[in-house]
Amino acid sequence: MLGFVPKGYGQFYKYSNEFLAIGVGARGLALGGAVTSSSHDVTAAYWNPAGLPSGPPNLDIGLMHAEYFAGIAKYDYGAVALPMQEGLLNRKLAFSLIRFGVDDIPNTLFLIEPDGSINYDNISNFSVADYAALISYGQETGVEGLQVGGSLKIIHRIAGSFASSWGLGADLGVQYLKNGWQFGAIGRDITTTFNAWSYHFTSEEQMVLATTNNLIPENSIELTAPRLVAGASRVFTFGQQQTFTVMPALDLDVTFDGRRNTLIRTGLISMDPRLGVEGGYKKTIYLRAGLNNFQRITQLDGSTDLTVQPSAGVGLSIKSVIIDYALTNLGDLSGSLYSHVFSLRLSLGAAKKS
Repeated sequence: MLGFVPKGYGQFYKYSNEFLAIGVGARGLALGGAVTSSSHDVTAAYWNPAGLPSGPPNLDIGLMHAEYFAGIAKYDYGAVALPMQEGLLNRKLAFSLIRFGVDDIPNTLFLIEPDGSINYDNISNFSVADYAALISYGQETGVEGLQVGGSLKIIHRIAGSFASSWGLGADLGVQYLKNGWQFGAIGRDITTTFNAWSYHFTSEEQMVLATTNNLIPENSIELTAPRLVAGASRVFTFGQQQTFTVMPALDLDVTFDGRRNTLIRTGLISMDPRLGVEGGYKKTIYLRAGLNNFQRITQLDGSTDLTVQPSAGVGLSIKSVIIDYALTNLGDLSGSLYSHVFSLRLSLGAAKKS
């Protein structure tokens, strides 16, 4: 259970804080995460806060629930975006909360009594959970179509009463919108995000760990290296009244922390492409599909197969209520375990005139 705990001080970990790489909102997940350039609602606080100003001019609320590994792990998200009408430039402030956790894990440290007998009454339960609070801000600039934004991330991770950490990081993004074209880029963890771990074992727990040849971890710092996500999309309209829309999108997720099992990889960078397409009818009904997580898997015979994670979804927008659904292969590359993701967005009230 405690094998995940980092050991040492100030170390970079290739997959540190990976719960923040999952994504939020069924729209973004259905599009395979290829939304860095096209996120303009409350979920832009996560995908690219520079997109917040071009979203709904009202109070925007977003909620999502998803489950991993046949319901063993729960993934929840809630956010609110507030319009700020001072001055001539549109701007928005957003607050987001993310939780990824596994609950009701049996603690069997004291299952066996000192005399060797088994006492099931000594079993208790605990949770392992990752939390992130995002404070995001985005605004227009003096250049037409150019928007900038950023997020401050406060991270808290717990493993029952045994371990906990606090961390801090920041993202910085930009979007440029022109004649149907949308370009976006976000630098994640640009300050190098850290998690300061501390451990809280009682003397009895330390004795059990030592007796069973388990390492007793020490307080340490876990570092998350910066990464860059850049993308582009284009909205095509059809029909006399622009009844139909089609938006293809491409994102590139670039990491600099060593070679990863991605489609494009060198000794310096690893690059994971994300592809998505969204079709809309009268800005009311949407159909979506995406591809991401391209990986080369080595088989037992030494051959290599290319795998990909597909996703699909639908969206329904009725006045101020937007309901999105995604069918996506969360947490399993074999393709045998799919997850159903639902998210809800509410746009409440009218923005006040400045």
